[in-house]
Amino acid sequence: MKKTTLLLTALCWILNMSAQNDYKKYTENLPFKMAEVKAPLIPDAKVSLRDFGAVGTGDVLCTDAFAKAIDQLSKTGGGHLVVPRGVWLTGPIVLKSNIDLHLEAGAVIQFAADEDLYPLIKTSFEGLDTRRCQSPLSANGATNISITGQGVIDGNGQYWRPVKRSKMTDSQWKAVLSRPGGRELRKDYWVPSEGYAKGESGANMNVPAATTEAEWQAIKRFLRPVMVSLVSCKNVLLQGIIFQNSPAWNLHPLMCENIIIDNVLARNPSYAQNGDALDLESCKNALIVNSKFDAGDDGICIKSGKDADGRRRGMACANVVVDGCTVFAGHGGFVVGSEMSGGVNNIMVRNCQFLGTDVGLRFKSTRGRGGIVENIFIDGISMTDITTYALTFNMYYGGKSVTEVLAEGGQQQQAKMPVTEETPIFRNIDIRNVVCHNAGFAMEFNGLPEMPIDRITLTNIDILARHDATFQNCQNIIRENVRVRLTK
Repeated sequence: MKKTTLLLTALCWILNMSAQNDYKKYTENLPFKMAEVKAPLIPDAKVSLRDFGAVGTGDVLCTDAFAKAIDQLSKTGGGHLVVPRGVWLTGPIVLKSNIDLHLEAGAVIQFAADEDLYPLIKTSFEGLDTRRCQSPLSANGATNISITGQGVIDGNGQYWRPVKRSKMTDSQWKAVLSRPGGRELRKDYWVPSEGYAKGESGANMNVPAATTEAEWQAIKRFLRPVMVSLVSCKNVLLQGIIFQNSPAWNLHPLMCENIIIDNVLARNPSYAQNGDALDLESCKNALIVNSKFDAGDDGICIKSGKDADGRRRGMACANVVVDGCTVFAGHGGFVVGSEMSGGVNNIMVRNCQFLGTDVGLRFKSTRGRGGIVENIFIDGISMTDITTYALTFNMYYGGKSVTEVLAEGGQQQQAKMPVTEETPIFRNIDIRNVVCHNAGFAMEFNGLPEMPIDRITLTNIDILARHDATFQNCQNIIRENVRVRLTK
């Protein structure tokens, strides 16, 4: 049986290699070499979630049904798990190789608000090796997987997330305060449980101070997971789905190869703490196309690990095309960093629009990261109503949004330090054909005195803003047809 399955899988790939590739156009005529990326070919077998005892009324737990359906498909070589119209309440779903999770129109997968369903696992969070609750939807080491269709995947994020008063309306804040189990940790800050408050106390950038198993278990709500975690997977397709309301980051491909994100909507409330829409981390050969992102944090973000953990991993995020995407609310439209310690290179971003984000194009890092960001090409970006900077390079990132930093009076320049492996490097970035109508600030170049931002080319840039561009600790900035118009 195993030999037959392998032969069928090999045959599928031979047929796929000879078939028309609708994604080939995205990797043609790039300013860097990039292999053609194809969608995974999934075997034709289909099963319905209903056939495994699942009930789609939203109040019956379907965790076992998902697991049994995936196991059956896996044992026979793979296929499509069809989720019909309905609301399917479940604990964690783990995908396996050669399987497509397909949501029909009207299908909603909602992950249960019960921390006991999500065991603690070793993982990477915000670029650091740590422990978190198991992600609601995950795959690890899988090949040929997809999540497709017209349905919705909902992470029940309000059960997990803290909330800042400043990000909410009066009525929203009143509703939050009425939720059972939570409390105001400070006058302007609400957390969902006592365990969350305990975990946050003494934590370093979301990594807690827990040492014993009992301490870890006591703070599980603080260890909120990313919603979709794909680790070390190859040949991945996310297509057509709405991914929403995640506990932490929404979509997180980590160390994956040959990944396509096409025509998805990744959304979170504007007040969602750490609610990034997409974080592509240490991945190779990725297409992000025709998709929409509306988040409480960064929209489309490129990462490669943080500080010593990221440098030890040593896997750059490379060969990425972002094409035809829209970002609505969020801290940044297209973002590199701040976790980029493994490096970022060979990125093309084109034909995108950013509407009402805090920042348009955002490059961020800080001392301690290390890593090299280079060979980034941005062409054809339209922006409107950008709260702060249309374009920013900031090497003093401290975990806060640009809006928060400006509200506190901005950042002070720091003295020159020695250059070490912990010094981040940003260089060789080409930005052209950008129009921004109505920004708070035009551009910010804020490099390190020991490692200036180097060789940035700006061509055909038109920005209408309230404040002009500023340039500090940068060199070899080439400007051709750059126009900044200041509003009165």
